[in-house]
Amino acid sequence: MGSLFCPSLIVFFSLWLILISPSHSIDCSSLKLPGGIRHYSNCTELPTLNSTLHFTYNATNSSLFIAFSAAPSNADGWIAWAVNPTATGMAGSQALLAFKNKGSMVVKTYNISSYRSIVEGKLSFDVWDLEAEATNDGKMVIYGSLKVRGSVEKLNQVWQVGPGVSDGHPMKHEFGRANLGSWGELKLVEKVSSGSSSPAPSPVPYNDSGDGSRAREIYAGFWILALVSWLVSVL
Repeated sequence: MGSLFCPSLIVFFSLWLILISPSHSIDCSSLKLPGGIRHYSNCTELPTLNSTLHFTYNATNSSLFIAFSAAPSNADGWIAWAVNPTATGMAGSQALLAFKNKGSMVVKTYNISSYRSIVEGKLSFDVWDLEAEATNDGKMVIYGSLKVRGSVEKLNQVWQVGPGVSDGHPMKHEFGRANLGSWGELKLVEKVSSGSSSPAPSPVPYNDSGDGSRAREIYAGFWILALVSWLVSVL
């Protein structure tokens, strides 16, 4: 019996480690930003392009403070984070775009009126405190503050990375699956009851795709642990 019990115990702990591994959970507190003096109440790992977003929403003055982190597709490339006030894709986005200019990081604003028109210029909402930095692990970070409509509870966000900059203009990004899927909804407040709301929760511990896959993983995990526990008891 002793020879059977030890392998069963090993299987039990192996399954347990799989269930709690980082591939199944995201602890936003571990997503550190280089600027240690900056603190944000919410964070999320975005589903594509190995990117993250930290943010704080101040409902009192309708201000949003963000830190977007991603790795450009090349060392001399660019990263961008945007809000689209009118649609869910890139066209119409109001973008913050960062890249290296003569060795220093800069942030530019782009009004992307269409896929063929990427023009540097003033955005449709106020932005301030724009900064960017490059990290030791090859990523870039955009810091910024922006004004949102007072009644808004969610935003259409878009993010992207590109290969380089030519004569001060960002070069076209790739059109792979990850690039084309780099958009989604950013919830600024969370509904807690009928007619009331609260700031978005912080931090978000799991990255659920919204199709119930995370719930199915947890459900399956409980059954696996129950089965292994039974095997241990009978062996």
